[in-house]
Amino acid sequence: MPPNNRVLLLGVRFHEGRYHGIPDWPPSPARLFQALVAGAIEGGGISTDDRAAFEWLEALPAPVIAAPATRDGQGFGNFVPNNDSDKHPPYSKKVSKAIKPRLFEAEIPFLYAWTFQDTDADQQRAHRIRDLAERLYQLGRGVDMAWAWGELLDEEETQARLARHRGPVYRPTPGGDRKHELNGPLPGSLNSLELRHSATGNRFDYKIETKREKAKVNVLFSRPPKPRFRSIAYDSPSHHYLFELRTTNPETPFDPQPQEHIFRLVLYLRDAARERLARALPEETARIERVLIGRNATEADKASRVRILPLPSIGHFHADQDIRRVLVEVPVNCPLRPDDLEWAFSGLVLSETTDPDTGEVTQTRLVPAADTAMLRHFGVSSPKSRQAANKSRLWQTVTPAVLPAQAPRKRIAPDHRKGAAERLAGEAQALSAVHQALRHAGVASQVASLRVQRDPFTAKGQPAKPFADNTRFAPEHLWHVEIGFREPVAGPLVIGDGRYMGLGLMAPVQGREGILAYRITEGLASPADPIELARALRRAVMARVQQTLGKREPLPEFFTGHEVTGEPLRRGDHRHLAFIADLPRNRLLIVAPHRLQNRQATSKERNAIKTLDAALDGFSELRAGTAGLLKLLPDSIDPESDPLFAPAKCWESVTEFHPTRHAKRASVTDALKQDLLRETHRRGFPEPTIEVIDSTEGPRGGLSAHLRLSFVASQHGPLLLGRNCHTGGGLFQNAPAVEA
Repeated sequence: MPPNNRVLLLGVRFHEGRYHGIPDWPPSPARLFQALVAGAIEGGGISTDDRAAFEWLEALPAPVIAAPATRDGQGFGNFVPNNDSDKHPPYSKKVSKAIKPRLFEAEIPFLYAWTFQDTDADQQRAHRIRDLAERLYQLGRGVDMAWAWGELLDEEETQARLARHRGPVYRPTPGGDRKHELNGPLPGSLNSLELRHSATGNRFDYKIETKREKAKVNVLFSRPPKPRFRSIAYDSPSHHYLFELRTTNPETPFDPQPQEHIFRLVLYLRDAARERLARALPEETARIERVLIGRNATEADKASRVRILPLPSIGHFHADQDIRRVLVEVPVNCPLRPDDLEWAFSGLVLSETTDPDTGEVTQTRLVPAADTAMLRHFGVSSPKSRQAANKSRLWQTVTPAVLPAQAPRKRIAPDHRKGAAERLAGEAQALSAVHQALRHAGVASQVASLRVQRDPFTAKGQPAKPFADNTRFAPEHLWHVEIGFREPVAGPLVIGDGRYMGLGLMAPVQGREGILAYRITEGLASPADPIELARALRRAVMARVQQTLGKREPLPEFFTGHEVTGEPLRRGDHRHLAFIADLPRNRLLIVAPHRLQNRQATSKERNAIKTLDAALDGFSELRAGTAGLLKLLPDSIDPESDPLFAPAKCWESVTEFHPTRHAKRASVTDALKQDLLRETHRRGFPEPTIEVIDSTEGPRGGLSAHLRLSFVASQHGPLLLGRNCHTGGGLFQNAPAVEA
């Protein structure tokens, strides 16, 4: 029978609620290991038993860490000797060193929990580490005075201690996104610390030269070797609590609220939760005011404030976007316990109505949600599962963002109508304010594209102006924003000055896998040939992919549509990219083969799509010959409403259809219909009714035509059919149904 697991729990308290060991937070296991070694040496040196215990600790898995909630303190510059200068002797010149401590409650301890097997040998070494913890005198920099203690617990008791801890818990996350990394000991760390300590005492080498009875001393400085530690990814996500607006009437279980009433809804919920918490925790009233209301909050408190986010119902083209759910986000550094905040919101009564006939009272309450599927539409992982959040590069506002004011407000006459120059200036000012809003929200990802507008991005959304009614926000500061990031970002993503009042809530643009769209902003010559423009796009994409793969690597058929020998693919399965110049909508499209065939992508295709995404990072210019030098911006696609992708029964040509076979012994109409029926059958579409709008016969018998297709049931796009479909020929779009 294998031994049970035990836990070595080391607790640390600081003399003051300040920590200067920046940049790592919480203090890393490597810093604690160094502090334990330093304490052992101060106690008379490292004995044989101490060495065995430290080597045992090096080999253990990374510990779970619990730390107090923190906020940034006031930074200052401290001038210190420049040890790195090559032009000046050591200590001859001073440089400024930025110091910005982290502030926390000194009464709340730091906990480090290592799990080990419950054997006699391991128990003995764990007891030794527990005794060595008593010698710890500082953790971090020299000014961070601290003391420690150790305990041996079972796993169940350890989890209970971590659950009762008043602060965030950081857990090792193998395979994490590496954005929050801490150093930890590994086998050999103790030896590297001893080697560094020995080399530090001999880092100066004095060489005396005598010339003409004058002695000259040259001081040579050598750096001691760095200690050996490993990098560990830690994860401490915010707590998310999803609630629903439920009624006591079984016939109408939800009580949806109009999305433009978000400000009023958040205001009511915030104040009601504040009152409930203040009654239960009167000693915490000032902290509750700061965390929930923002009263007396400083710049350093913003990262610890609770966010109340009403979630409009989205995820389908016909969703009405009314509010049926509310997400409460508690950040890791919130000084209030997350379960206390969950209790404060759970069961709040929003309204009561009495039936005049029966006298029955119907209440609308905020109740915990049993189904958390709506969260994935906002890029949030479910709190009831361990699945990763849905990350996306392209985000759009569902509720408009309140962008920071760039200039003093001007009084505008009610009948004033803006000209084109004034509107462009306003949009440019808003685009600049988006960058500031991202910085205020703590979003560090680089922005690849931006777009602002007053109107919503979806059919059921609301314009920006109604959200300013009965609020403190000026209507001219509200904008709907679309942001394209260079790297995928997880939700919830909320930006702007109204982010604590439910405004500026963004959602990832769904359904874009295998579809890349670029809006042509300028440079397009008129008239332009869509087929030639698509071919120019194909050449540019292949060149960028070749640069990404390397000059000596052959391009896969996924990008070229050709065999390795150079011959065109003739299998007829269309397993390569299609390039489209959608000139009616002033954009360029790149469509993956699984999108053409309305199927799931294979693993090989998914890897190729990742290569394509990497190759087109920063793609903003296309030299298209006679079509011009095009300026491009990434664009969004909504497959449920876009005329090239949305399901429809009737489809009409955008570009000419060219048959795949030469017509023989048949009329033009019959030849076109026969070829098109073969094409739709190969693509898996049902047989349509075909109407030839117009047709052209070339000098060598080649045919081309504009067509209208009618299906019995709605079909999803894109419809690209014919001989040159991979360069945008035979493109169809939604069309109004024709009366029989």
